[in-house]
Amino acid sequence: MPLAVCATPIGNLEDVTLRLLRELAEADVVLAEDTRHTRRLLERHGIRARLLSYHDHNEAKRTAELLPRLEAGERMALVSDAGLPGISDPGARLVSAALEAGVPVTVLPGPSSVETALVASGLVGARYQFVGYLPRGQRALSQLAEELARWPGAVVAFESPQRLPRTLSVLARALPDRQAAVCRELTKRFEEVARGSVAELAERFAEPVKGEVTVVLGPGAGEAADDEDAVRAVEELVEAGLARRRAADVVSRLTGVPRNRLYRSSL
Repeated sequence: MPLAVCATPIGNLEDVTLRLLRELAEADVVLAEDTRHTRRLLERHGIRARLLSYHDHNEAKRTAELLPRLEAGERMALVSDAGLPGISDPGARLVSAALEAGVPVTVLPGPSSVETALVASGLVGARYQFVGYLPRGQRALSQLAEELARWPGAVVAFESPQRLPRTLSVLARALPDRQAAVCRELTKRFEEVARGSVAELAERFAEPVKGEVTVVLGPGAGEAADDEDAVRAVEELVEAGLARRRAADVVSRLTGVPRNRLYRSSL
């Protein structure tokens, strides 16, 4: 496969798959957001590979250079510093160009700070949206906060440790009582998951922190109400004689509320 898009660890270098290690070892060239960062991963697993930089500042130029080589059959592995390339990281341009040119592309799944933070927060709902990096401008951030206040599902976002206090302060004005979590240094030695209302977290993180930060906003009241209605529907079907697991499966497909949560909540 000429182009393999590879998810790499978000912190702990042991969070790799056997398939990823084989792909990195067999690729003709590994395209890396930061070659120094990727070299540490390769050295940790005893892999020797040719590295070539591919980042925000050379993405357009590199794509033009690499496409003919991919069309000629050269095997390339695309990685970012952490997680999956193309998700708030360089890579989408090369993938689009390769697909348009008819070049085979495969994706090697793996670690994701989005799903890791969502589960670690304990705020998983029937649906969520990922909004990437939060806006730097005060006005744009305030507008987004107002939008998120109306969104019933969970929200996951990236933020810089320096801007975290300002961001939480803005969010606290729009949705102070919404449950949230600040996830820092996920999978690393000093991992921290702080939970509470947005107002409480804004007070706790009044000063900048260190490390990678992912912010999770829990589901709004609307989704919680939807869950309650769905659980009642499961209970009514059980009272009518349907097996609980079957009832949870039926209601889940109709409402989108996860089947396992419906089953547990209805017990």
